[in-house]
Amino acid sequence: MNINSLLSSIMGSTGSGIDKAVTKAKSSSIPGGFMGGAAAGGLAAMLLTNKKARKMGGKAIKYGGMAAVGGMAYKAWRTHKENQTTTQITNIEPNQSFGTSTTPAVPAGSIFDLAEEKPTQQVENMRLILIRAMISAAKADGHIDASERTRIEQQISDLGINAEEQRFLIEQLRAASDPITIARLSESEEQATEIYLVSMLAIDIDTTEERHYLDRLGDALLLPTDLRQNIEHEVKSAQTL
Repeated sequence: MNINSLLSSIMGSTGSGIDKAVTKAKSSSIPGGFMGGAAAGGLAAMLLTNKKARKMGGKAIKYGGMAAVGGMAYKAWRTHKENQTTTQITNIEPNQSFGTSTTPAVPAGSIFDLAEEKPTQQVENMRLILIRAMISAAKADGHIDASERTRIEQQISDLGINAEEQRFLIEQLRAASDPITIARLSESEEQATEIYLVSMLAIDIDTTEERHYLDRLGDALLLPTDLRQNIEHEVKSAQTL
């Protein structure tokens, strides 16, 4: 399975890929875009409303795909760790400034290095987990009914990916939107940070169902409150670019 191909199909890519996907979303009855401000393209242009596809399509290039996801997650997690150290040493309130607006370079070869051209097996596995997390979160508000799902599945065949990759995406599309199942895929706080972040990117949090999904996911991932706040800050900052 070509995971890079899958990621391109979901996150979209710069240039014609994004334009083509958003145009398709505007001109068809397929729900458009699902990255909630993070990307619009490929499968992303099929899982939300046309309104969101139009709103988010122009911003897709700014996010930089998986590289940006890893950078934002690393920044949120690093700030959390720095605050822990500060609190332990000085016994003062942790810093809530969230650091600078610049996304730091991720440690090469780490679980945050999601754009590595020759990734470790752990990073490859993490990419698949993040795909599952994004699709699960995108369905949290329950707006994709059986007929819409059928139309989306038909469109998946046009993404230019092979049969194995198509089957994987369709399996995720058909799976229940279950934050507990997604949380069980995490093996560390670093992975939990990335899962929560991409889940936030996949939705707009404009329904009770979506807020409930994220709350249950954060609880199941055992994410501390300050780390969740850091992640939400990074996502909101990215969405205002």
